[in-house]
Amino acid sequence: MSSVKEFKLPDLGEGLTEGEILQWLVKPGETIVLNQPIVEVETAKAAVEIPSPYAGVVAEVMFEPGTTVDVGSTIIRIETEPGTASAEVSAAPTAAPTAAPAAKNGDDPDEGKTALLVGYGPKAVSASRRPRKQAAPQVPVDGPELPLLPTIPDSVAKPVRHGGLEVGRAFERAAAAASAPVRAKPPVRRLARDLGVDLATIRATGPHGTVTRDDVQRAAEVATEPVPVPAPPAAVRVAVGPREERRPVKGVRKLTAEAMVSSAFTAPHVTEFMAVDVTRTMELVERLKKAREFDGLRVSPLLVVARAVLAAIRRHPDVNGVFDAAAGEIVIKHYVNLGIAAATPRGLIVPNVKDADAMTLPELCAALNRLVAVAKEGRTPPAEMAGGSITISNVGVFGVDAGTPIINPGEAAILAIGAVKLMPWVHDGEVKARQVMQLSLSFDHRMIDGELGSLFLADIARVLDDPQTLLLWS
Repeated sequence: MSSVKEFKLPDLGEGLTEGEILQWLVKPGETIVLNQPIVEVETAKAAVEIPSPYAGVVAEVMFEPGTTVDVGSTIIRIETEPGTASAEVSAAPTAAPTAAPAAKNGDDPDEGKTALLVGYGPKAVSASRRPRKQAAPQVPVDGPELPLLPTIPDSVAKPVRHGGLEVGRAFERAAAAASAPVRAKPPVRRLARDLGVDLATIRATGPHGTVTRDDVQRAAEVATEPVPVPAPPAAVRVAVGPREERRPVKGVRKLTAEAMVSSAFTAPHVTEFMAVDVTRTMELVERLKKAREFDGLRVSPLLVVARAVLAAIRRHPDVNGVFDAAAGEIVIKHYVNLGIAAATPRGLIVPNVKDADAMTLPELCAALNRLVAVAKEGRTPPAEMAGGSITISNVGVFGVDAGTPIINPGEAAILAIGAVKLMPWVHDGEVKARQVMQLSLSFDHRMIDGELGSLFLADIARVLDDPQTLLLWS
């Protein structure tokens, strides 16, 4: 007569209370053998395959894959036949395999048996012990005797590898590992819990790898040793006054922030870089400073850069425009209101020189001087900051080599010029010390393609490398 066995989810690790069913390795109606992997379960520590303690036919799987199940819950029912080998053994601590006493008429054939997997079977049994065999070897341990698991004959179970565990011939070892990952007596486990020590981290020194009380106490002493704290530095700066300061975002700072956000997240920026030998430009600047037309004016490399930008715009007028997204049009400007980014006490502003393309070099120099002076005084009127067409940002005055400038709203490009530095450079086939400047051009890729932007930047560099090029383009 067949019987149905219920297999409960065992405790796969000390302290675990639940596991997730990843997949069933068997299905209802399938015949299984002893120790056959039947389910893959994931716990907080690992994913393992659990072997069957019974041989028979799968009657029912209780949970679907992906379900989290509490330890001790029935997960599968297996229909077994009388006499079918199972993983259940007598509770008597014998060292050799023995058969359970034959059940009397009306007695429960399972009475007096205990499951080997933790979490499976009754918590306590009322089985009567058989007399010990004097020849049975015992393992000498301190404290209560630990029962030895019986050996299952090879004809009953063959070695099987799954989930990193060996079952079959050594099924008793796998079952013991599942029920007690660390060999330790109950008093020792209780001591470890009281001291907050993880048994899995302790090096066992007892017989047959058993953790002793001394092992637990040594681990507890190491865990409670004071950790040396480094002494504070001899001199510590103590902040005087509030550690933080909040400033309202308003005025120029607020407008600049809004404009930069609008530009950065509206126009797709592309930035190109180019290093250029500006030795001849620096020589020209020195000559212009001595020229009569520039008496009383401050001549700087910015003047030559501005002229180079204006000359490049004449050759590539499509750069001097704006992308009108609302109208779906590209607006090309036939005038150049040259913007100059200026740092002021109120924040960054970009006033522009109106119709800079129509000015002579001395007129452009005077306009730049006046623009910078008014900006530093904080007296730039709003009209001078509106209607710009292209901007130059001179980050070189701060010693910066290059950057990725953000396009000023209403424009399509911005040029950042870096600091002029003496660097080794190949000139006339020889390595010489030359004055070098880094150019960074950001442009709106909606209207300026890479080719146009590159040609525009290359023309600016060509003028700065040899200012006489302006005579060819005039």
